[in-house]
Amino acid sequence: MTDEKTTYILDTNILLHEPFAFLSFQEHDVVVPMTVLEELDSIKDRRKDVSRDARVAIRALEDTLVDASPEQVLAGVKLPENDAEHPSGCLSIFNDYTLEDLAGQLSQNENDNRIINAALHIQSIKSDQKVVLVTKDINMRLKAKGAGLAHVEDYRTDQLIDDIQFLTKGYYHFEGDFWQQVKACDSETEGRNTTHYLDKSLLPKSYVNEYLIDDTEHFAAKVTGNSEDKLSILDLSRERLMSKNAWGVHPKNIYQGMAMDALLDPSIDLVILTGPAGCGKTLLALASALEQVIERGLYDKVIVTRSTPEIAESIGFLPGTEEEKMAPWLAAITDSLEVLHKQDENMNSSLNYIMDKANIQFKSVNFMRGRSIQNSLVLLDECQNLTASQLKTIITRCGEGTKLVCSGNLAQIDSNYLTAVTSGLTYIVERFKDFPGSATINLNGVVRSKLASFAEENL
Repeated sequence: MTDEKTTYILDTNILLHEPFAFLSFQEHDVVVPMTVLEELDSIKDRRKDVSRDARVAIRALEDTLVDASPEQVLAGVKLPENDAEHPSGCLSIFNDYTLEDLAGQLSQNENDNRIINAALHIQSIKSDQKVVLVTKDINMRLKAKGAGLAHVEDYRTDQLIDDIQFLTKGYYHFEGDFWQQVKACDSETEGRNTTHYLDKSLLPKSYVNEYLIDDTEHFAAKVTGNSEDKLSILDLSRERLMSKNAWGVHPKNIYQGMAMDALLDPSIDLVILTGPAGCGKTLLALASALEQVIERGLYDKVIVTRSTPEIAESIGFLPGTEEEKMAPWLAAITDSLEVLHKQDENMNSSLNYIMDKANIQFKSVNFMRGRSIQNSLVLLDECQNLTASQLKTIITRCGEGTKLVCSGNLAQIDSNYLTAVTSGLTYIVERFKDFPGSATINLNGVVRSKLASFAEENL
C-alpha cells in the first residue's frame, strides 16, 4: 500500500475476469467508463460462460451504487471498507460519451479507444494524482502507452505467483545425498511403512504430500505431516515408486513414479498433473482410473471431461448425443485406451468392453454446473484452458467418494483470455498445495518421442 492516492480506470475484461475486481483496490479510487457498461450489457445475453460473469459484475456494481444519486455516481461513491485500518476509495461512473474529439486522441469509433480517451482525459484533469488504466488486453496496453497514458497495468490481484518458473512442482530435489544433510532423525515402522521424524529446518516450506528425492539412486519420500519444529516423512524409496503398476503400465522415470503413487493413493482426493507434451499425464491418469475402477472396485465409474477451445478454424456444429459431440475433443483419451490395449487380439472389442466395464462417460464442462458426482473418478484433461472460476465449479461438484485428476500443459494455452500465470491450472496448484488431500506432480521429461521433445524445446 502506498501513500499516494491513485485512480484506477477498469477495462471491460477486468470485470469479466473478476466481477468484484473494483473492490480490490484498497484506499484508491476506481472509475468505470460508460463504454464498459455498454460492453457488459451487450455480453450479458450471450449463451456463453462469460455472460454469467458480465451479469454478476453488473449486479455487483448496481448493489454498490443503488442508493446513490446521479451526481454522487459521477463524483464517486464510497466503497465498503474491510476494516478501520484499511480504508476504501470511491467508485464512480465516467460518461465518456460526452468527450469531444480532440487532436492527438484516438478515434472514438472503437470501444477500446473510448476507454483509452477517457483515461487520458482523467489523467489531464487529475495531474496531481497517479492515473492507471487496468486491462488484460496486451494490445490495448500498447495503444494506451502510445497515446500518451503514463501508467497502464495488468490486473494482478488474483495472481498467486509473478512468474511461472516459481510454480509449485509437487516435489523437492535435494542436491547430493539426502541423509548426509540430516543431523537428527527418529524413525517409526509399522508394517512395511517407515516414517522418519526430522527437524523442520531441513525443509521449512514443506507441505503434506510433497515428494522428496535426491541425486542418489535409492532415496525417495513423501511428506506426511509437519508442525512448527518437526517434519514427518514416509520413506518410499525409488525402487518402490518405480515398481508401481496400474493396468499394466509402469513408470518410466521417477516423476511418473511419484505421479502414479499419488494417483493410486485413495487418501488423496485431488491430483494435479502438469508438464510438457508427451510426459504421460493422460496415459497415467487413465491407467490408474481403470485399475481403481475395474480391478480394485474403489469407484463406480470414470467421468472424462475437458474444455473445448479450438486451435484452428471451427468445423461447425457436430451431430449426435453429448458423448458423440465430445468424442473429437476427447480423442486423447481414446488414443490412450488404444495404447493400453494395442496388444489385444481384437482391440476394438477390448475398448468397447473396457468402456462398458469401467462405465467411462464423456461429459462436457458446460453441463457440470449443478451436478453432484458421487463415488467416481473424474479426469479433467487440458485444464490449462479453464479459468479459476470454471475449475472451482467442477471441483465443487465432487461429492463423497470422488477423486479428481486435473492435468494440463501450461505451454499450450488456447484461450484468448488466459496466460500461464492467470490459468486456472496455475491457480489451483498454488491454492491446493497446502491442502492435505491433494498432490501436485510436474512430470519432468518427455517420454513420448524425440520429435515431441525437440518440438517442445525449440518451437
